[in-house]
Amino acid sequence: MSRRKLGQLEAEVLAVLAGAEGFLSPGDICDRLAGEPAYTTVNTILFRLLDKNMVGREKRGRAFVYRLTADESGLAAERMFGHLRLAHNPSAVLSQFVHGLNPREEEALRALLDEPGSRS
Repeated sequence: MSRRKLGQLEAEVLAVLAGAEGFLSPGDICDRLAGEPAYTTVNTILFRLLDKNMVGREKRGRAFVYRLTADESGLAAERMFGHLRLAHNPSAVLSQFVHGLNPREEEALRALLDEPGSRS
């Protein structure tokens, strides 16, 4: 099994929580992640996300359960902006991004760009 970077696992945990209808235990999150990450690793990620105010938790019995408190789309956009701002050639990065979109994603992007008031 290959190891994931912590940033990637953090993003995957956030995605699992975003798709949940309520609170999940660390074990529930582990079950929904590919690659069978260690429970302790997921718990560490959850503690870090809690410190960043991206998740909330509640005590259920003797354990804690977690839910997403941050806006998932805003988080993803901020990561994308961060990478774009660090790039030597942002236009090339955007070009690679757009060429990697599937037809449905491309259609959604075109619709957003065609909205009145969008930046051109």
